[in-house]
This record gives sequence, C-alpha cells and structure tokens, in this order.
Amino acid sequence: MDIPFEPIVFGYKVNIHLILEYAAFFIGFRYYIYLKKHTQDSISSSNRLSIIIGAVFGAFFGSRFFGFLENPIFSFSPEFIVRLLSIKTIMGGLFGGLLGVELAKKIIGEKHSSGDLFTFPIILGIIIGRIGCFLAGVKEFTYGRQTSSFLGMDLGDGLYRYPIALFEVVFLLVLWRILKRFQIKSKIESGLLFKYFMISYFLFRFCIEFLKPNTFFILGLSSIQYLCILCMIYYQKTLRQLVFK
Repeated sequence: MDIPFEPIVFGYKVNIHLILEYAAFFIGFRYYIYLKKHTQDSISSSNRLSIIIGAVFGAFFGSRFFGFLENPIFSFSPEFIVRLLSIKTIMGGLFGGLLGVELAKKIIGEKHSSGDLFTFPIILGIIIGRIGCFLAGVKEFTYGRQTSSFLGMDLGDGLYRYPIALFEVVFLLVLWRILKRFQIKSKIESGLLFKYFMISYFLFRFCIEFLKPNTFFILGLSSIQYLCILCMIYYQKTLRQLVFK
C-alpha cells in the first residue's frame, strides 16, 4: 500500500484522512453512549449534557489556538483567516476541552468528577484519527524527522521518516490495556483514571515531539511541549501523589 493512501471510488480520490477523522468523532461518541448506559453515573443527564457542551467548545477553541502556536505567522489576508480556522491539534483540543469542562461544572455547580467516562472513548477516537493521519502521509503534520534507522518509512515524499502517527497508535493501545487493568483491579478515586490518561499521553507527546521536524521553538522546545508542561503543572498534585505514594 502506498502512502499517502488515496483510494479511488467512482473515479474520484477519497480523502481517507477526513473520513477517519469524522469516524473518530462518531465512533468515539457512540462508545461513550454505550459506556454511559452500562455505568452508574453520579452526574445527572442534564449536567452531563452541559459538561459535554463545555468540552466541545473548549476543545474547538483550544485546538485552534494551540494549533496556531505551532507556527504563529500573522497576516491580514483572507488565506490567513482560512488557515486559522482549519489548523488544529488534538493536544490543544484535550487541554481546551478540560478547561471547558471545568468552567461548565463551575457554572452549573457540579462537584463530581466527570472525566473517567470520557477516557476510553477519547483514546479510541485518537487511535482512529491517527490511523487516518498515518494514511495521509506527509499531507498531515504528524510525520517525523528523517532517519536512517529501521524505524524509518517512506510517507510519500521519498524520504525515510519516523512514522510518528504509528508510534502514537501503539502507545495508545498499550495505555488502553494498562488503564483497563488498573480500572478493573484497583478501587480508584473517581476522576483518577482520566488524570492518569492525560498525564501519560502528554508525557508521551512531550517526548515524541523531539522526533518531529518542528520549525518554531522557544528555548529549544515547541509550543506543544510547553502545553505538555502546562498540563503537568495543572496535574501537579496527582503527580506528587504518584511519585511519593
């Protein structure tokens, strides 16, 4: 199979990445609905809806804002507006969604932790989306730097690069397994599962960013890596509990 993978249906090239991106949202949400039906939720349906709305708006603005910071070039042209609306990053979406949820809970006065029910649907959605990113090759900025190691792959530009999207899929599958075992075998505090996911994923992304051909750095780190550091600061209490447990 060639990368990028562009199947032809009825004489037209199919944007497989876009299809899998929409599938990630749809399947992830359906999985969330399934889990909600089979889980005793301490949050009322109306409050849960408010939380989802907060997550959606937070994720939308967060993904665009931090996506722009990956390459912050300002312009007043119409192309700049189109670019500003189209760029996005899952990291900004996750952190922005987190802030959106916390704001929504504060407004409605909800005190219970709400993240655990979202954890596995989010992981599933990211896995599906990353498969789409891998199949898009160098058309999506999820590819790695050039390498001569056995891990290198030709992602469509004739150069051997680290397949970052595949690395992420493998990591998320392993993380899913670990979190699932942890959930089954341990009686954990509500909300801790989601915190462990966020800490693990953002730590992984901080490390994997060193393999990406980023062009914009501040003191040797990319904007995504600073977002990862911000996330660790946000979860510093949980991190201290893990370290000194």
